[in-house]
Amino acid sequence: MAHSTDGFFDIYGGKYVAEVLRRPLDELEEAFSRFMADKDFLAELDTIRRDYIGRPTPLYFAPAATRILGGAQIYIKLEGLANTGAHKINNAIGQCLLAKKMGKKRIIAETGAGQHGLATAAACAKLGLDCTVYMGEVDVRRQQPNVAAMELYGAKVHPVTSGSRTLKDAVNEAMRDWAANPDTTHYVLGSALGPAPFPDMVREFQSVIGKEVKAECEARGIKIGAMVACCGGGSNSIGFFSPFIDEKQPRLIAAEAGGIGPGIGENASRMTGNASREGIMQGYKSRFLLDEDGQALPTRSISAGLDYCGIGPQLAALGMSGRVEFTAVLDKDALEAVSFFARNEGILFALESAHAGAAAMKIAREIPSDQAVIINMSGRGDKDVFITSPVFRPKEWKEFLKSEIARLEADEDVHEA
Repeated sequence: MAHSTDGFFDIYGGKYVAEVLRRPLDELEEAFSRFMADKDFLAELDTIRRDYIGRPTPLYFAPAATRILGGAQIYIKLEGLANTGAHKINNAIGQCLLAKKMGKKRIIAETGAGQHGLATAAACAKLGLDCTVYMGEVDVRRQQPNVAAMELYGAKVHPVTSGSRTLKDAVNEAMRDWAANPDTTHYVLGSALGPAPFPDMVREFQSVIGKEVKAECEARGIKIGAMVACCGGGSNSIGFFSPFIDEKQPRLIAAEAGGIGPGIGENASRMTGNASREGIMQGYKSRFLLDEDGQALPTRSISAGLDYCGIGPQLAALGMSGRVEFTAVLDKDALEAVSFFARNEGILFALESAHAGAAAMKIAREIPSDQAVIINMSGRGDKDVFITSPVFRPKEWKEFLKSEIARLEADEDVHEA
């Protein structure tokens, strides 16, 4: 099930959209198929990956984590060292380059944690494209560093005030924009979900992660016991897992947002949660957190990038078949993983990636010591300073914010005078 069949992965996927979006989606599907067979396009993409993104990213052996946890050897794929600080740039560059070849002048995107918006803004700056990013008002508040960076790259950031004011609502607004402006605009969807061909397209652009891991492990003689990635919509996990999907080994483990507990509205666990059911939303069929009327339920996660009510259709199919194992990671365990890898390996995980780190910490002893558990560190934790600082150093953080407000107000008084 490495690719879709007519846009479907088993029963999931499809293209459930209004007629106005049929033509741009069909146009995109044709262009994607054509350019992915174009040697010049692929050569240009490879050059950008090498010189701009900084690929390949390192596969790091974590000796202290291996010793402390016991069992498997722990390796970390350092996607956080890619330009813009996360895996999102792989897909953003691929789609923006494709859009430019198609003659599009304007790019729109949705974002949750801000990393996809940041990557898309950077890709647009690099390729000379106009950029608009839709972001839930809640996420704008908790991801201010990424919002500021997007604006530095020249993007226009639109806070979305409808619904839960998070990622789901940002996707809705981006879809509306694209439907109104299909001739000039391309929608760079950030995860491996949405209507076909987005799930296949995003997976292909992100599969560079898994391909590098496979090649590096073969070259270094590393036997992989398990691969672990966080999973919101699923772009980093499906790209990481991609070369191994049709093989029986290694174990593929996806860590969902367990939030603060199993109750409705307390998590974003689409495959393990007790409110998960099949449905059709935002142009595709998959598994979502829905009420009895088919309406999206509220979600909760300390990580904005995992705080989404649905999951990509390929991952849903792989989860239902048993090829991908899903586990829910609580907020508190993700925070513990942030601290563990920072203190013991000098690596600061993003909160999303820390869910994978926490899941790996739990299974390390299940894997023989001659095998490896490979964690996809999909992003750096710099962006989460406004979330983690109040947890790890609440008193000092409060004093810092007070002093910054006082300084800004003093500066305003000076300028007004």
